[in-house]
Amino acid sequence: MTGHAIERPAPGAPDFLYEELESVGSTNAVCFDRARQGHEGPLWLRAGEQTEGRGRRGREWSSPAGNLFTSLLLIDPEPANRIGELPLVAAVALADAVDKAAGTLHLVELKWPNDLLVNGAKLSGILLEAEVLSDDRQAVVIGFGVNCISHPPLSLYKATDLRSLGFQVPVEALFEALASAFSVHFRNWQKPGGFENIRKHWLKRATHLGKQISVKTAREDITGIFADLDAHGHLVLKQDDGQLRTIYAGDVFLSGE
Repeated sequence: MTGHAIERPAPGAPDFLYEELESVGSTNAVCFDRARQGHEGPLWLRAGEQTEGRGRRGREWSSPAGNLFTSLLLIDPEPANRIGELPLVAAVALADAVDKAAGTLHLVELKWPNDLLVNGAKLSGILLEAEVLSDDRQAVVIGFGVNCISHPPLSLYKATDLRSLGFQVPVEALFEALASAFSVHFRNWQKPGGFENIRKHWLKRATHLGKQISVKTAREDITGIFADLDAHGHLVLKQDDGQLRTIYAGDVFLSGE
């Protein structure tokens, strides 16, 4: 890990702390290190590059310099019983941030639960992880990776980046827009019933809503029509027999992909 660990108010979100490093293995891993050392959060950490970036289910996440790599550390975020909704809060905030930084309107669509797509190609990754610390505090870390100037050849999904799409978006501008948008959505989410507004925002950008999809879970492949999100952000699938099935985790593919 290289760089200066000087904390200051986060650009765009002065109620959050901010730390910037040149190179790390993983911004999520560094946030957990900070938490184990007693950091009280909330802390944004951004790195110029990652050497050990990872995505969901331990998949590698390509992390060359010039793209955005940042993680947010939250300690004991409330309401604790709704932490599973935070990936969708993060996705809505990042989608809004991309629009603001790129000067666009609804450039990105959302694929459940939290992938940002442009014309069917993946622009970003969001990874939420949690750990109960030795003092019984809960550390929740949300990692964001956004392809600003380059994208990797992904085996599961097509990928893209903002520069390839014709947008010159400095990492600093995108981070500031993200910190600002997340602060607003997070504070609103914390209010009673606050996820309903997030859910509506998410559905406005839903790329597969009303379409036949396949969901690959840890145990099986399930097909059906993407009918809705439930009150906590889980995917509601309408199967061929008309029955509704709630999906709590899985990889979504458009049927035929």
